[in-house]
Amino acid sequence: MKYLLDTHTALWLFEGNEKLSLSARDIIYNPENEIYINIVSAWETAIKISLNKLYFEGNSEIFLSAIKANNIDLLGVEGDYIKIVEKLPYIHRDPFDRMIIAAALMEKLTIITIDENIQKYDVPWVW
Repeated sequence: MKYLLDTHTALWLFEGNEKLSLSARDIIYNPENEIYINIVSAWETAIKISLNKLYFEGNSEIFLSAIKANNIDLLGVEGDYIKIVEKLPYIHRDPFDRMIIAAALMEKLTIITIDENIQKYDVPWVW
């Protein structure tokens, strides 16, 4: 199976936060699964750290290093993602999450998220 981490999922994973569900941990650590994160999550993290809206032990460089250390594949932003974002119902206002949804749809990935707004879209998700 192929999964895409929501930003909070990645942060909780990297911090060892107990908020990360046991089922999410099982999926992420199962070597048979392919785990991805979109570069927009690193972008979102960098912005929130710089605005003091997020505390993450380290910075965006540490976040990117944690992606590699956890053998997570990094997705870029493709032009087709933009086309999908444009057509998404306006349920979720967060532009980063809308791009994560678009990436999941385009790449046929299941999002690992607790975000109830993402769960309202016609996109596969687990928690």
